[in-house]
Amino acid sequence: MSDQETPLETLVGEWLTVPDIAERLGVRLADVRRLIDDGEVLAARVGERKVVAVPEKFFDDEGVLHSLKGTFTVLADGGMDEEEILRWLFTPDASLPVEGAPIDSLRGGFKTEVRRRAMELAF
Repeated sequence: MSDQETPLETLVGEWLTVPDIAERLGVRLADVRRLIDDGEVLAARVGERKVVAVPEKFFDDEGVLHSLKGTFTVLADGGMDEEEILRWLFTPDASLPVEGAPIDSLRGGFKTEVRRRAMELAF
């Protein structure tokens, strides 16, 4: 099964629901919804009940990864929709500096390398 055929839920792995995020960040549900609406994080409908959830890897001990929004912007400017962005971020790529997918390299501090590759896709 190719990564394009793999269900997004499976490709991403761990998801957090809006209430989970609110509890983790110590904020109101409305604040989490604003993070999603403002494009600070991307969400998808997952699970049997199709609840709104955000990939767990979008957060670190301090909150939302700071490198996400600009990366989302580069990929969206290149014509990707939210599902395509999520797929790209979570599809393994052995050529990146950190083993795993682009999200793992972002978490590892390689924002410039990930964005360079995102720009190559876009143009």
